[in-house]
Amino acid sequence: MNDLELGAEKLLAILKPDTVIGASAYLLVFVVAALLLTRLLRAGLHTAMTRQGHVDRTTLSFLQQVGSAAIWVVMLILYAHLIPLLRAMGTALLAGASVASVVIGLAAQSTLGNLVAGVAITLYRPFRLGDTLQVSAPTGTEVGTVEMISLGYTTLRTPDGRLVVLPNSLAASQVALNLHGGLTATPLALMIRVSREADLESARAAALATAREALDPACVLGCFLTRMDADGTTLELRVRPPAGADRDTLRSQLIAALARQFAERGLDVEGARRPSFS
Repeated sequence: MNDLELGAEKLLAILKPDTVIGASAYLLVFVVAALLLTRLLRAGLHTAMTRQGHVDRTTLSFLQQVGSAAIWVVMLILYAHLIPLLRAMGTALLAGASVASVVIGLAAQSTLGNLVAGVAITLYRPFRLGDTLQVSAPTGTEVGTVEMISLGYTTLRTPDGRLVVLPNSLAASQVALNLHGGLTATPLALMIRVSREADLESARAAALATAREALDPACVLGCFLTRMDADGTTLELRVRPPAGADRDTLRSQLIAALARQFAERGLDVEGARRPSFS
């Protein structure tokens, strides 16, 4: 019995917070606790929102990020309070905390602005995950689907697969058109490549006729000349997919119809550079 008591006393002496082994052991415990609490938070938030009949992915993602950050901050504070060496360091650094906070605040103005804007976007919900937005970017007007809203940035995916990353401060301050659920859907663009010698007006007429036969004429936005170089000429046929239509299926149908229409009108001639569609 005395041996067990002595062993317990030695173990407790080793695991004291003021020893390296004890500090390391407590660090492991706090990290594991933070990970478990983060997982429980995510599961609890998802369950709570599912019970309401829907899952607001924007709010869910934001609450998970804020909650996870809060858990780690609290665990760090508790750990620092438990370890005597860190408590002494904290007391020594407290005198310079005000100066450091001013310096950090000035250096992180944009980051803090993005954080505050992220909170505003979550509260007021001008857009959510899955919405289609039209925004102004350095490349001009961009249309994309909201793929991610984090504490600092909003990410859009354009129809051609590019990512447009907007700081939340810019996303919250600029005028953006939310096309989700309205009459306006993201346009579908098909590229038609013909030779320099081809009759452009006939090619445009064939493309427009094909689109108007396949879709409501009101959904056909036009066929425009977008590029002309030594290798050939590029036309862009733009249409607005009907509500609920699968974009990939519609693209396949239009490409097949364009190939038939160009062949019927004699625009696909053997020996010359034949048109291509994409």
